[in-house]
Amino acid sequence: MSIDPITLSVIQAGLQQVCDEMDLSFSRAAFSPVIAEANDRSDGIYAAEDGALIAQGVGGLPVFVGTMQYSTRTLIRMIAAGTVAEPKPDDIYIVNDPYLGGTHLMDVRFARPFYRNGEIYCWLSNTGHWPDTGGAVPGGFSAAATSVEQEGLRLPPVRLFKKGVLDHEIYSIICSNIRVADQRIGDVKAQAAALMVGEDRLNALLDRYGDDVVNAAIAELRVRADTQMQAFIEEIPDGNYSSTAWIDSDGVVNEPLKIHLKIKKTKGHLQFDFSESSPPCMGPMNSVLATTLSSVYLAMRHIFPEVPISAGAFTPLEILQPKGTFLDAEYPRPVSGCAAEVSQRIAEAVFAALVEVLPHRVTAAPAGTSGNFALGGFDPETGRDFVMYQLSGGGYGGNADHDGLANGCSTIGISKAPPVEIMEQNFPVLYHRYALREGSGGAGQHRGGLGLDYEVELRRGNARASFVMDHGRFGPQGVLGGADGAVNEVEVWREGVKYIPEHLSKEQDIPLQAGDRVRVKTPGGGGYGPALERDLDLIKEDKRLGRN
Repeated sequence: MSIDPITLSVIQAGLQQVCDEMDLSFSRAAFSPVIAEANDRSDGIYAAEDGALIAQGVGGLPVFVGTMQYSTRTLIRMIAAGTVAEPKPDDIYIVNDPYLGGTHLMDVRFARPFYRNGEIYCWLSNTGHWPDTGGAVPGGFSAAATSVEQEGLRLPPVRLFKKGVLDHEIYSIICSNIRVADQRIGDVKAQAAALMVGEDRLNALLDRYGDDVVNAAIAELRVRADTQMQAFIEEIPDGNYSSTAWIDSDGVVNEPLKIHLKIKKTKGHLQFDFSESSPPCMGPMNSVLATTLSSVYLAMRHIFPEVPISAGAFTPLEILQPKGTFLDAEYPRPVSGCAAEVSQRIAEAVFAALVEVLPHRVTAAPAGTSGNFALGGFDPETGRDFVMYQLSGGGYGGNADHDGLANGCSTIGISKAPPVEIMEQNFPVLYHRYALREGSGGAGQHRGGLGLDYEVELRRGNARASFVMDHGRFGPQGVLGGADGAVNEVEVWREGVKYIPEHLSKEQDIPLQAGDRVRVKTPGGGGYGPALERDLDLIKEDKRLGRN
């Protein structure tokens, strides 16, 4: 069936709108600030036959663009194999197993079959970051974990909702293994309700244009995304390109981990080879395959944002499975740092490999860390336990046109840090500082953006602090003669005495009492081009603002 361009564009926008409304519903109804305020979530539509991405909300985390596709495909295969129960209308599956197409255990995925005329037409799926899923430390970011069991409760695909009704037996098992369990029902219902909103909106779209027309549009959009990506790839000359990016440490062994990337460009095709990267590590900085694939996809989306979000956009990208490296983690390797940290270093490697041949499209390295800071303890004023999760932004890399953005969101997402007022309202903390980190951007013709500098005090009770961050040993890479951005810094002040973690930005279970403080300085972006070529007016402005 042929379809006219106007109808195609309208249906494309309609599919996008379905996902955007799911995103909005999820955030508005969620209980946890990390979802409701930081928007650490994503919603999408996936093909019934193979889980291929059809559409994803523009407000969802980009790193989920590949993992949710991978996870949905795995679920479909497991149902076909009989290892997972067959779906019924209004069923909703829950899964957070990283090795089945996920990220880390805190990213919990829901999947709902969407029926038309008695058959599964597609799958609606979403992912939300739960503030805790059990494990050794509050928040799940165990910097010293040596197996995935220490990171929390691992769920295979099971039907949490059966014919629209919550299975209280399964839910009670979940609640018995996580902290602040009484608060999770708000997130669970919000996540399920978002999929119900998606079902209503998608039915309305199909009723308006007809199943055949929408099917034809989906198929055409997939072909066009493939064609567009191939066309953009042709901006890269045929040849071989390489780069190296570094992880500070794995949190257990205090030695850097290497990400070595080789890219081979042929006509309309890019091959990515990570086979010379470091072997699997003991600590939680391993990456499961789904996250590694998704990290490459999101990096290419950063470089070529014009290509629409569709499975077709990934067809020209061949990523060789990096067996025997820490970028292809297998059970029981710990993986809590893969989505928030390793994924960003993979993207950094892609940028570094292609910046010289795409200087007007690729930036210097951004801050490249989500700044995962978890604080868990007991609040005597409320008489309740709490788990606070803080993420933070950093500087973007300078680019061909201007300086990098200050305090931007991480490479992998569009999440915003929860407002200080919300955090102080929900948890027994007081922020003494929340400011730009002056001087943190790498020098260059176009300077890297500034990182963030914040300081938070525990007001009452006792708590334990845990960190899984990165770029504490190596700052974000400057390119084409630009300087590296400032490194991540963590200071813990206990009874007036400063403590710096051995692994710089990774540690767990640091005991805090009322009056103790934590100060975090996030990285600035790398500089772009030689600093000697910087415009004089910009230099004067830097000096006026103290940004030397």
